[in-house]
Amino acid sequence: MTPPRPARVTVHAPATSANLGPGFDALGLAVQLYNRFDAAPRDDDRINVEVTGEGAGEVPLDERHLVVRAMRETFDRVGEKLPGIDLTCVNNVPHARGLGSSSSAIVGGVAAAAALLGRTGPDGGPDRDWIYRIAADIEGHPDNVAPCVYGGYTVAYRDAEGWGAVSLAPDARILPVLCVPSWRLSTERARGLLPERVTHADASFNAGRSALMTAAVCGHPEVLYAATEDRLHESYREPAMPRTLELIRDLRERDGLPAVVSGAGPTVLVLCAVSEGEAGADSPEIAHQIDLIARRAGNDWDIRPLRVEPAGVRTPSPHP
Repeated sequence: MTPPRPARVTVHAPATSANLGPGFDALGLAVQLYNRFDAAPRDDDRINVEVTGEGAGEVPLDERHLVVRAMRETFDRVGEKLPGIDLTCVNNVPHARGLGSSSSAIVGGVAAAAALLGRTGPDGGPDRDWIYRIAADIEGHPDNVAPCVYGGYTVAYRDAEGWGAVSLAPDARILPVLCVPSWRLSTERARGLLPERVTHADASFNAGRSALMTAAVCGHPEVLYAATEDRLHESYREPAMPRTLELIRDLRERDGLPAVVSGAGPTVLVLCAVSEGEAGADSPEIAHQIDLIARRAGNDWDIRPLRVEPAGVRTPSPHP
């Protein structure tokens, strides 16, 4: 017997930081900052969208809203028409800052639609693999989508069979610290600055650093500084975000901290870590590093220490 479909669903989709230095379009990390989406089908075809927080007063409040578009695509995949929807978005992920706000909206929309369709995974929770494939198709690249869906540290890829991803648990001694500016930068502009070709030497360098990055995040944080070096994208994007690259250079060269561009920027990600012992993210050593970051950044950056989100997108028990 097919269980009844829920009358309303709630989805929590986390912010993400992609690339992590050398892992362009492949590596990503989910952090504990969330957008919340509440969706309820209507008896008619009307689309009602309410937005509070980030993007309020800026994003469309109809079928053009990104969450609604993702929901419609998901219903289309199973040959059903999206009904009218009452959608409430409580947005905490800043827009156009390199924190995966669009991926959060897309994943949130696909997950909400999956829950409304009664589709669940083997554990009764979200069908993450299905959600990931649809969301990555919509987004076009998987580096933010993968950590948003699966949580933790992810390595995303595409092969002949479609999108794939591996999620790994980062070392507990690592604490992501985000430096979020007030200004914005579109992903399109940031991508438009990248060259069509790079040298074999630079490609080889980044391949090695990407491999080292996985080792660093998953048990060897002592090599994070070397692992976060990049030659493929960060320097090319400096004309669009000179203050971002200036802060990164200061943190790396003056303080020895593994700072990188978060996604397409302009947010800066610093992977703070304990150098020795078993102490975690609350250690005095981490606190000292956060203090260094705050001093170097000054008043123009919002410094946000955020723990890693281990599980990715969440759909608490649907409302009957």
